[in-house]
Amino acid sequence: MSGVVTGDAVVLGLQPARLPSRALAVLIDLVVVWAAYLLIMLGLAVATASLDEAAVAAVSVAAFLLILVGAPIAVETLSHGRSLGKMACGLRVVRDDGGPIRFRHALVRGAMGVVEILMTFGVVACVASLVSERGRRLGDVFAGTLVVRERMPAARVLPVPPPPPWLVGRFAGLDLSAVPEALWLEVRQYLTRARELDPAVGRRLAERLADELVARTGTPPPAGVPAYAYLAGVVAERQARDTRRAFTEAGAGANVGNRTGDGGGFGAGRVFGAPAVAVPPVVAVPPVVPPSGASPVTPSVTPPPVASPPSAPPAGGSSSGGGSSATGFVPPA
Repeated sequence: MSGVVTGDAVVLGLQPARLPSRALAVLIDLVVVWAAYLLIMLGLAVATASLDEAAVAAVSVAAFLLILVGAPIAVETLSHGRSLGKMACGLRVVRDDGGPIRFRHALVRGAMGVVEILMTFGVVACVASLVSERGRRLGDVFAGTLVVRERMPAARVLPVPPPPPWLVGRFAGLDLSAVPEALWLEVRQYLTRARELDPAVGRRLAERLADELVARTGTPPPAGVPAYAYLAGVVAERQARDTRRAFTEAGAGANVGNRTGDGGGFGAGRVFGAPAVAVPPVVAVPPVVPPSGASPVTPSVTPPPVASPPSAPPAGGSSSGGGSSATGFVPPA
């Protein structure tokens, strides 16, 4: 990575393009430009057959300058540093501060390219790129530009190794709120690359990271726990907390959705999922009128038994018993 500093004093991590990729991009550009130049020159030869030698020479020089010099300058200016070859190789020309190039940058690069690429068959450009720390040719040095890689290979994400079984759950009460994300990233990178490090170097790095974790958490590690195992245990505890928090938030969102779909405040006290039970109406029985001379006797009313829950709620809005509604309320006598 190259430490390109912008005008706002921000360091950009850009990877300069090296000689093989740049040479391939220049080769693609030259093939396209020379093919276009030859086709245009054939057309001009037919069109200028009736002209004298001086006119033909002037047309040839103008075509050379416009096609082999002017065309690359125009393409880099309009595409902000991406010619056809650079697009194919994933490269781009930028300024020293990381910004897009302008016409003056492309003009200086194109003018120097005639000398170090066309006239010397690329020898000067190759030597300058090999000597330069950032792989720049003379045109880049004079124009203040840099060719960088746009397409970076995807980084392979390695899993963090689990802690020893006897350390699982030992850090459940540890306060991890004061640990910054940068320190977590360093610990993760160390745990995933620990096997590739020298044992002595890896041990010193683990002890340094463990000391920083202890300073952030304020709790010393258990006695006899190596620094590598301590780091793995703390990272596993943080991952477990993040997992529990994610499941808790997902469950809370699902509960809110269920409560929203309950139908508001209607049906309060109803157990959802249980079949509705029809309540039989209470039928008013009129008193029996005895013959004359006898005292009126009011018969006893035995309430009907409660029917078992039907498999499905009854259809219709009224019951067949005495014209009362299905709500169970007794109509006035």
